[in-house]
Amino acid sequence: MPINVLSLTSFPRLLFVMSVVSLGLTACSGDKKKDTLTLPNQRLVGVDRSATGGDDNLQGGVNAYLWRAAVDTLAFMPFLSADAVGGTLVTDWYQPVASNPERFQIVCAVLDRRLRSDSITVVVHRQVQENGQWVDAPVTASTASDITSKIQVRARQLRADKH
Repeated sequence: MPINVLSLTSFPRLLFVMSVVSLGLTACSGDKKKDTLTLPNQRLVGVDRSATGGDDNLQGGVNAYLWRAAVDTLAFMPFLSADAVGGTLVTDWYQPVASNPERFQIVCAVLDRRLRSDSITVVVHRQVQENGQWVDAPVTASTASDITSKIQVRARQLRADKH
């Protein structure tokens, strides 16, 4: 019996559709307790699809608690890209107050499977507006470390909630 090539190439698409439908049905089940690692509660679609229940690791070897904590901590900024498997999160430029002529962008990377202080790095970019142009400007030395600390605290809270 010949194998239909079209059905083989559409199989991953079918699995994706089935998983989206099952997630939708799960969300409608009325269960008020949501798993904070697997169900993102913000505007990114499918950020944590690879996270499983209580596992500490995502598919790509990234600590799930640190990833979720980074997403939660930086959720006030619009996301430019988010890669749960690779562990990178890049925010779009964020201007805290429209009348303030400065804006920020954050690049966050989860580097390891372990929940450790050296498993995450945060880089903050700052620009100020001069003569109608955005120009790179220095960032206060403690800004990146403060954000890193907040992410780590949130990750520990998530882990404590799971155990």
